[in-house]
Amino acid sequence: MCGIVEMKRSAAVDKAKKNEIYLSKKAGKALFDYKMIDDGDKIAVGVSGGKDSMSLLKILDFRRSFVPIKYDLVAIHIDMYDTKKQAQSLKRYFEDNGYEYKMIKLRLAGSDESRNCFWCSWNRRKALFEEANKLGIKKIALAHHLDDIAESILMNMFYNGEISSMLPKQVLFKGAITLIRPFAYAQESEIVRYAVNLKVPFFKCLCRHADTNKRELMQKIIRLLSKDCHEVRTNIFRSLTRIKKEYLLNP
Repeated sequence: MCGIVEMKRSAAVDKAKKNEIYLSKKAGKALFDYKMIDDGDKIAVGVSGGKDSMSLLKILDFRRSFVPIKYDLVAIHIDMYDTKKQAQSLKRYFEDNGYEYKMIKLRLAGSDESRNCFWCSWNRRKALFEEANKLGIKKIALAHHLDDIAESILMNMFYNGEISSMLPKQVLFKGAITLIRPFAYAQESEIVRYAVNLKVPFFKCLCRHADTNKRELMQKIIRLLSKDCHEVRTNIFRSLTRIKKEYLLNP
């Protein structure tokens, strides 16, 4: 009986390690293709506590054990809600794993009804930039993945009438800050599988609008299209690198 238990445990460990190597390779390709990290960088990782950002922190830390480029990490958590339990759990996780971290409480005026995803994202991003600046950090890693980028392309087309998206690497404020998105090639399902198999702790978003926003609508559209074409997410992403100018409108 003990032998069977040990075999199952060993198989689970092997599966988790394969997931980690697979996701690390996906991140490594994006890091290399877009030259995201330089030797000696100190990188602020925006950690919301969700599966994506917690997985990104773990993957970037994992890669430090074998890549030739040396870099440091600082986990920055912007707490926009009065969530003492979550904050304490995150703090304990950071300390147990030896991560350098900063916990920032952000309390903003305004009713919950007046808030939306853009408002929340803008204020959280502003606080993250300000804290990174205080720490003298110019490079910030965000956990947006392939699905997020594909959804942003559709949102900008449908609601803004433009073709644009998140960039895997984006230089802002004349070089004062550089955003990097190491998960640009990774699909959300792959990150979920990694987080579950490696038992990465994460929390559900507490925003009451999380399941009713425009991004959720884009997710539903992509899921529907994926039933007919499994490569929909990747194709949307690649479309911005395969622009046929002779077929664009030129008023």
